[in-house]
Parts: sequence; structure tokens; C-alpha cells
Amino acid sequence: MRGLVDRTLDQARGWVAPNLRFFIRNRHPQVWGLAVAVGITAAIGSILFRLAIGVVQLPWIGTMSEQVASAAREVPWWVVLLAPALGGLVVGLIVDRLLPGRRNEAVADVIETSHFPSRRMRVVPGLGNALVAALSLGSGASAGREGPVVHLGATLGSGFASLVNLPQAAHRTLLACGVASAISASFNAPIAGVLFAHEVILRHYAPSAFVPIVIASVLGAIITHLWFGNFPAFVVPEYQITSYWEVPAFFLLGITCAVVAILFQFALMGTDRVARRVPMPLWLRPVVGGLMVGAIALMFPQVLGVGYEATDQALQQQLPLLLMLALIVAKTAATAITLASRFGGGIFSPSLYLGAMTGGAFGIIAGSAFPDFASSHGLYAILGMGAVAGAVLGAPISTTVIVFELTGGYAVTMALLLTVSIANGLTQAVHGKSYFHWQLESRGLFLQEGPHKRIGRQLRVADFMRPVEAGQGEPFDPDSAPWLTPSDTLEVALRRFNDTDAARIAVVAEGSTAQVVGWVYQTEALDRFAKEMIAASVEEHR
Repeated sequence: MRGLVDRTLDQARGWVAPNLRFFIRNRHPQVWGLAVAVGITAAIGSILFRLAIGVVQLPWIGTMSEQVASAAREVPWWVVLLAPALGGLVVGLIVDRLLPGRRNEAVADVIETSHFPSRRMRVVPGLGNALVAALSLGSGASAGREGPVVHLGATLGSGFASLVNLPQAAHRTLLACGVASAISASFNAPIAGVLFAHEVILRHYAPSAFVPIVIASVLGAIITHLWFGNFPAFVVPEYQITSYWEVPAFFLLGITCAVVAILFQFALMGTDRVARRVPMPLWLRPVVGGLMVGAIALMFPQVLGVGYEATDQALQQQLPLLLMLALIVAKTAATAITLASRFGGGIFSPSLYLGAMTGGAFGIIAGSAFPDFASSHGLYAILGMGAVAGAVLGAPISTTVIVFELTGGYAVTMALLLTVSIANGLTQAVHGKSYFHWQLESRGLFLQEGPHKRIGRQLRVADFMRPVEAGQGEPFDPDSAPWLTPSDTLEVALRRFNDTDAARIAVVAEGSTAQVVGWVYQTEALDRFAKEMIAASVEEHR
């Protein structure tokens, strides 16, 4: 009996010990502890960012609330016209003279940082981006507050990770913790914060990342509850599906939302390209863009700022059909102009806005055509929110949950899933990528193609070559033998090996093909590629 007990204990130790060693070696206890700090800090940062928007808008419309459109109707027309332009002047000067790279950073930069170890998010520039976004949205620029909040949370998470010497996987996890807390605090949606961090930022659901991200997201929600109270961002009546005969209508709504999402992305891309080709000082771009947004707001004040007031009115069935159709066009134009003009802001709130208008308008038309079967158009507005936002962001799962938590509309699960999936699938069929990944591909970063492409383009020859000492290089004729430079990528090196059948290739100095600084061996290049692929797979599955 004693021998059986000893054998059982030995087996238990053999089972548990490796897992505990992995847990400690990868610094998970420290990551869990830092997730607490990141969750609290990112939530406070999100609250302060939201308050900063109100402080900026207070002088010109007289309120810090989100009722921007209603307040704008009470001020002189010239204030509505000029406020975005004056805000644009301040934004333009800050971007031109203070921000690194002379541009605003957003969600795409967070995704890039998560996938490229050499990239780091610094706290001071991150706070500068948040300031620019608060000035932009507070002065009436038509954009969302969630993108800047995500960037701010990721910056804080990356800052905490930099304080401790952690593995790269742990650094990415803490960055995602900041994102989860920021989304949770911004939307009062902790489940959606967890899913968004995994689906959009990390692009995997590794169990080791799940616990710290949940910790941060829950703390973000708690901090928000303590400050703003426990209520969803939009309070809507309890809508119900009238009949299962409406399923074809949900399918058709998904197609309609896909069209809106596709056109919205085309508008964002096209306006950005046109703006880049217009010769104009950088500081002046937000001024001109602000004037254009102000001019649109003279007729449609609902386009100003984040736009949650108009979105809520669509959910409450308080907007007529023609106005919702007009606002789809006006908000698309105003947001495209805003982002192309270098204002700070995101696309999440505008996507929810366009979805609510699209769904609300569709619901009115469907109700008039089939009055005995159609549900209220407020229900269709909820479905449209999820469908357009999920398609634009390329995040159908987290967007579906965000709409659940935003509206409390858990009774419409079937319709929401169907509508979101159809809109997302059709948008992917046309664009092949989300708006975030379009931004990354415009910088030459193709994360959609998989980790093998990322690794091949991320690693440089200098990372795995065998260097030679100065003066010890072998005779080399660049005209008769293949060669590489230290800055060439692993992908280039492997192609060179494949094209030449060489076992090794000389690495020459940048700008001097006659000077050999090292050698690359095919077996070592393949070995490094295999190790990086294994490491990526382990991180995604442990």
C-alpha cells in the first residue's frame, strides 16, 4: 500500500512540476500582479480622457455631456462652423511639432507593437496622442473615442512591462491587458474588453494570457462603475423578435450593413489618399478639415464629436427615415474628412453610429412593407450597430458581445449573430481585411498572411549571420557570387538560397559589396525560422 502511495505521489510530482516550472519561468506571477496595476491605471486614464473631451467642448457649446448635437443647436452658427477649425489649429501645431513621426497613433499601431518585438510604445508620446484626440473630439471632430482609449491603455500596459525584464510574450500580454481595461472602462463592457484584446490585438486565445487580461478588464469595469455608475452606454427598451419569418430580413440587413461598411472603408481610404496628394503644410490640414466638418454640422449637427446622442436616438426610435439616411452619408463624409485631416480619433463610434442609422432606416422600410411580421426598427438599429462595426473592425465576436453589453439586448442573440456574420463575411470578400489591417499594409506590414510571413519579414540577416572580424574576410567577388546585407530580411535570404542552391551566402557591408562582414548558412537560417515558428505556436497555445 505504501509503495502505491509513493508511486502515485511520484506521478503527481512528475505531472505538476513541469507545469509549475513553465508557470514560474515565464514570469506569470509577476504578469498577474502587473495586470492589476495596468487594469486600474488604464481605467483611470480612460475616465480622465473622457472628462478631457468634456472640458474641451465646454467653452463653445456650454456642456460636458454627450448631448453635443442638442447643445450645438443653441449656439450661433459661426461657432459651430469655426470651433472644429480652431481645435484643428491647436491639433495641427501639436502633431506637426511635438508628436514623433508627425502623426497620430491608434489601434493599428497597437497591433503592430503586439506583433513586432522591436516596436515599443513610449508613455510620453502616448499621452501626447491622447491629448490630441481629446482636443479633436472636444472641438467637434467626427471620430470615435475608443481608438485613442485603446492606444492609451496599450501605452500604459507597455510602460509597466518595460519596468520589468519580462519575456516578449508577457510584454504582449500586458499590452493587451491595457487594451482590455480601456475597452471595459470606455464601454462598461468587461467581457467585450477581454474578447477584443484577444481577437483584435493578440489574434489568439492563449490560456496563459487569458487570466491577466480578465483581471485587467474586470478592474477596468469596477473603476468605471465606481465613477459613472453601473449602467450600459446606451439604455434601450427591451426589443423582441416578432416572428421567425423575419429571418430573411435579418439576412438582408446583413447584406445592407455590409454595403455600408464597405463604402465607409472606401471613403476612409480614398479620402486619406486624396489628402496625402494635396500639397499643404501639416499644421494647416486639421484647420481645413475642421472647416469642412463644421460646414456639414451646420445642416447636420449630429455628426459632431463621438455622436452617441444620435446613436441613442436611433435606438430609441426617435429619428425619421429620411434623417437617418441623410446622416449615413453625412457621418461617413465627416469622419473620412476628420481622419484624413490628421485629427485624433477612432472609427469604432462612427461604425456604431452608421450601423444604428442603417438598421433603423432598414427597420422602418421593412415595417412598412411587412407590418404583420417586422419587429420595431429600434431592434434593427441594434443589429445594424453590431453588423457595421464588426465588419469595419474585422472583429465579429467581440463586437457582438460589445453590442450585448452596450444595450443589454440579450434577447436578440440569433438575429445579431446572423446579421454580424453576414456583414463581416461580405466585407471580407470585398476588402479582404479590416480597416486596421489596411492601415498596417499601407506601411508594408502584412499580418493577415500568417506568422510565417511576419517572422520572415521581421528577422534580419544581422540576427542570425556568422560575423567575421575586421580584416579576416575571405576574398569575395560580388559579380560572380550571391550576397546579402545585414538589413535584408530572413525572407530575402531564404529566397536567395532557393534561387542559387548555395549552402552559404556572404553578407557584405551596407554600401560596400567588396567588404564581407559575415556569412549566412542555409541550415542556420532555416533553423532560426523553425525556432521562431515554434515559439509563436507555443505562445498561442499555452
